[in-house]
Amino acid sequence: MRIEVRGRNKEVTDELRRHVEKRFSRIGRQVSEHAVLEVELSEEKNPRIADCEVVEATLHLKRVTLRGREASPDILHSIHEVAEDLRRQVKRHREKRRKRHQTRQLADNLRRRTA
Repeated sequence: MRIEVRGRNKEVTDELRRHVEKRFSRIGRQVSEHAVLEVELSEEKNPRIADCEVVEATLHLKRVTLRGREASPDILHSIHEVAEDLRRQVKRHREKRRKRHQTRQLADNLRRRTA
């Protein structure tokens, strides 16, 4: 999986980039090597917004695009929450695909037996 990290109103340091790669490595093992993950780190400049550190992640898979967005006062917490959100979405997507595959196999086996 290819990971692209961008910053909007925020400088992306090597430490932040390593943290993002570490958090999303678990997802990388579950998806294709051709998948592309775009992570955007941003900071809201409005002082009235308490959750000013925003992380948005978009995972482009073969036939589906999964998205997550989290905001909190701490950027590392936001990264962690988005990673967990995407992990759940990837798990659900994989289970749906697996279930469809099994159903199609059963249908094909029934058609062969009746024919």
